[in-house]
Amino acid sequence: MVKYFLGQSVLRSSWDQVFAAFWQRYPNPYSKHVLTEDIVHREVTPDQKLLSRRLLTKTNRMPRWAERLFPANVAHSVYILEDSIVDPQNQTMTTFTWNINHARLMVVEERCVYCVNSDNSGWTEIRREAWVSSSLFGVSRAVQEFGLARFKSNVTKTMKGFEYILAKLQGEAPSKTLVETAKEAKEKARETALAAAEKATDLASKAATKQTQPLV
Repeated sequence: MVKYFLGQSVLRSSWDQVFAAFWQRYPNPYSKHVLTEDIVHREVTPDQKLLSRRLLTKTNRMPRWAERLFPANVAHSVYILEDSIVDPQNQTMTTFTWNINHARLMVVEERCVYCVNSDNSGWTEIRREAWVSSSLFGVSRAVQEFGLARFKSNVTKTMKGFEYILAKLQGEAPSKTLVETAKEAKEKARETALAAAEKATDLASKAATKQTQPLV
């Protein structure tokens, strides 16, 4: 049994901009789990398509119940191969990714197609498919459910990271990260609480002063 994912996203940037950002999207505040990226192979075909293979290293925290099934010294990093085909004439980019270690625990295969959005030629559409499988006897279904949930979470981070890099390349102020937004909200709440406390103290002081005044 294999868990399947199908999704579609839109980036409000042209295909050329997204293509340029694709090769520069690491590092970004939303993809801190990506540790390294290396080009293994690259060539231009006779029909002017760009073929690339990259090796990515990412952190891969296992669920607690899965950690008990593997030795303590097992690698916590996952190695990802990414093949891409860029067709500048038709303005499409197709990527294929899959993990090459921890395959006994879980294999996640992804296919993405980046193309011009049919409703707005200035936007880029991403069609994403993924297959999550596991050959771990007895717990394969639980592993697949976990893998699918993590994949969906990572897709959200991927899109946020893409938007962040696109904003930088286009000279715009990147949107704040989730941590920065949470920190600002916390500081604002603290300031509001302090202001409320000061106002309450001031009102209490005024009330006490009024009570001590002699009756006329």
